[in-house]
Amino acid sequence: MLRNPKVLLILLVVVGVFVVALAGGALGNEFNGGFLGAPLAAIQISAESLTADPIVGSYRITNTMVATWLTIFVLLLLSLITRSKLREVPGRLQGLVELVMEFFLGLVESVAGAERGRKFFPLVMTIFLFIVTANWLGILPGFGTIGRIETVEEVIHHHEKDGHEADLEHINVQVFDGDGSLAILPFGSLDRTKTVADIEEHGAGDGKQAGILVPFLRSANTDLNTTLAIALVAMFMVQVWGFSTLGVFGHLKKFFNFSEGPIGLFVGILELISEVAKVISFTFRLFGNIFAGEVLLVAMIFLIPLVGIIPFLGLELFVGLIQAFIFSMLTLVFASAATVSHH
Repeated sequence: MLRNPKVLLILLVVVGVFVVALAGGALGNEFNGGFLGAPLAAIQISAESLTADPIVGSYRITNTMVATWLTIFVLLLLSLITRSKLREVPGRLQGLVELVMEFFLGLVESVAGAERGRKFFPLVMTIFLFIVTANWLGILPGFGTIGRIETVEEVIHHHEKDGHEADLEHINVQVFDGDGSLAILPFGSLDRTKTVADIEEHGAGDGKQAGILVPFLRSANTDLNTTLAIALVAMFMVQVWGFSTLGVFGHLKKFFNFSEGPIGLFVGILELISEVAKVISFTFRLFGNIFAGEVLLVAMIFLIPLVGIIPFLGLELFVGLIQAFIFSMLTLVFASAATVSHH
């Protein structure tokens, strides 16, 4: 293969790009490189507020909320476009939508039966589409790199806890050009970080300002509030279907079984605990996988810009799809189990 000039040229280009990316990242910065890298973004579990002050009362709009609205808008737009172009002979988009719908409809009917499957289908399909769309949008350019600048005063305030002063020597902020409130992490800005103590003493410099970038967009499922909300909706509907199918007493008998002695009562209590555990499991499984994937992408961009992220983008596309499928299928399984009598 190496005797083929085209293969050899492609191999040399790939190696050259990898070497340039390695030299331009955080590793190369230790040897006077780092011309492609940007400071490691601040990573925190809670979603960041897009405004310094609350909008109304204590209510704030966070970047994950905006990403959630964007996901809803994309799904709504896609459905309207598909509906407006319905044809007897489907085009590519209509064919793709029909393929996904028919696959899930056949799947839910095979698990829960035709009657119950069609009852569960709207929620199962909605959960899958929302989660997979939100996960895939989260890896687009602009997520995590474009936002507002959180001032040094805000940073200090966030680090002050229980009346104790923040340790300014160990809090790092970034230095941005200009005096506007909007910013983007530029290439070659690895060395543009200073401690808050240094900024307080010497300032950021002429025509510059210091702070932390708060991105406008962050993947919706990296927020525990989002994953918890989906889990609560799913399990609430599971209980509703259980009551509507078995009746109030028939469904409650699964959890409060007094007719089969102490063992039956104990098993029922375990079933009740398991229902709560399902909400917790739903919430943290989705959140943990998506949040960990986002941290991985940030780390690879920091270490090896441009090329280091490419293989992990494919991995995140796969993980985002699998997590959406698992969440929706577990909802289907729990709903099917909830509509079957105790015996």
